[in-house]
Amino acid sequence: MKEVEFNRQRLDNGITVLFEKRDIPVVAVSSAVKFGAQYEDFKIKGISHFIEHLVFKGTKNRDVVEIPREIEGKGGIINAFTGEEITCYWNKLPSKYFNLGADISRDLVLNPLFEKEALERERKVILEEIKMYHDNPLSYVMEKIKENLYNSPFNMSVAGTLETVSKLSREKVLELFNSIYSTNNMIFCAVGKTDWEEVLAEANKFPKVNKKINSIPITNKNGEVIEKRKGIDQAHEVIGFHMPKLTDKNRYAAEIFDSILGGGMSSRLFQEVREKRGLCYAIKTNLEQSRDYSYEIIYSGTVKEKVDEVKKIVLKEIKKMSDLKQKDLDEAKETLIGLKQINREKCDSTMIDLLQEELGGNAENYYDYESCINKVKLEEVKKLSDLKGYSFVALLPD
Repeated sequence: MKEVEFNRQRLDNGITVLFEKRDIPVVAVSSAVKFGAQYEDFKIKGISHFIEHLVFKGTKNRDVVEIPREIEGKGGIINAFTGEEITCYWNKLPSKYFNLGADISRDLVLNPLFEKEALERERKVILEEIKMYHDNPLSYVMEKIKENLYNSPFNMSVAGTLETVSKLSREKVLELFNSIYSTNNMIFCAVGKTDWEEVLAEANKFPKVNKKINSIPITNKNGEVIEKRKGIDQAHEVIGFHMPKLTDKNRYAAEIFDSILGGGMSSRLFQEVREKRGLCYAIKTNLEQSRDYSYEIIYSGTVKEKVDEVKKIVLKEIKKMSDLKQKDLDEAKETLIGLKQINREKCDSTMIDLLQEELGGNAENYYDYESCINKVKLEEVKKLSDLKGYSFVALLPD
């Protein structure tokens, strides 16, 4: 990968700072908290996601209209996301407004009001979001496969459930926010056209506060669920299995395995299930990798009479990955390196990748991607075809 100007530093106030300098006059900025759904017990599941929504309802410095308007008025984008191990507040805008973007992202993580009326309104919004995921067959089976790959509370949805979100009080939200949102638990990241000195100046504006995050054990399992639902015409099925984590030696072998098996129209599953047999419109894989968990999912939509046939083909193709040739490996490496280079075009995509690598150990690993992919040996990929077990979920028309 081309040499870039990258800086990483832990400041005296406790915050970790990441910065990649670019020449194009755009900058992506984020203030991220190293706390997400994986740290929640079943009683408060969904609270990180709830807080992510609530901070946009007003801070000590800006109201619900001013927060987005200040960014969007400059032609920028403002958003946030909640994952298992992170809650990230980010924006992207012309680089001459870097200080504004930094100030707003910092304002969101330091000064939310959590006003009671706004909280109750947003609770209703999130309850509708949860219903939306339930009613969407694709979203539903994706949630269900996670339920069958892990034990509670990790296997629950990041958004929580109707029951847990309904019971989250303002007092509980404030308690968690005050116990977690501290600078030693934060990463400030910028990718774009600005200077390291400017980034450090903005990062030093965070007050020094130290809080401890308590981890909750994540334990694996395998299971199978087949359900029926009225009002749908297509069967949705997912196979899932555990894979090497970001900190494991074979993490890059897992990426290659995923790419060959289900990465795009030329992948083995797309060619075998859709092109050769016409059994589905959509068939795709996704590798979910993190420091503390990792799993592969294979989704397909077909007619209910063909669910078993598709399942057998998928399992057979996984087994056939043990017969990979060096040519297959070389082609997959070139594919993944090319995709990484294309993904780098967007500064916000690079920002999120840097955050992910930092959570996995060190953001600098992002820049070793090509070297690490090229070091993967054929046998390391082939070994991943020997599944120790898998989970299966199907939602069938009734």
